[in-house]
Amino acid sequence: MQMLLAMAAAVAAAAHAPSRAPASPDSFEVAQFTFRSHITVRVQTGPAPPPPPSVELREKKGPKCLALGNVLGAAVIAGNSVDFILRGGARVRARFDSNCPALDYYSGFYLTPGPDGQVCAGRDAVHSRAGGECAIDKFRMLVPKRK
Repeated sequence: MQMLLAMAAAVAAAAHAPSRAPASPDSFEVAQFTFRSHITVRVQTGPAPPPPPSVELREKKGPKCLALGNVLGAAVIAGNSVDFILRGGARVRARFDSNCPALDYYSGFYLTPGPDGQVCAGRDAVHSRAGGECAIDKFRMLVPKRK
């Protein structure tokens, strides 16, 4: 960061140097330098660890957003959804607004979180490594079915 600020100050000084000299040795110019970061995370897919035998999972209302730092892995279960395995063992299913057939072709996909570090339904999309994009319609929690 300090190196970038030093470069920005050097560029600003060089742009003004030929036209005028500083008024005094104590004077200096301030330049504003803005940079943006863009983070894309590659999620490796594989077979989902099975739930314990005799435990069936059912979908329940899920969160609006997931913190990307809590996602440990993912499994492509069907063409219209992906199951995320979270820290602590919880599972959340991301349902897409349409079928997304190219997700399991290259064993992974990309997620780009918003500025808040979260992936949100209705805002974000899963990007297949083959180039397709699947908008996330909603998240559903996967919980053990009561018998």
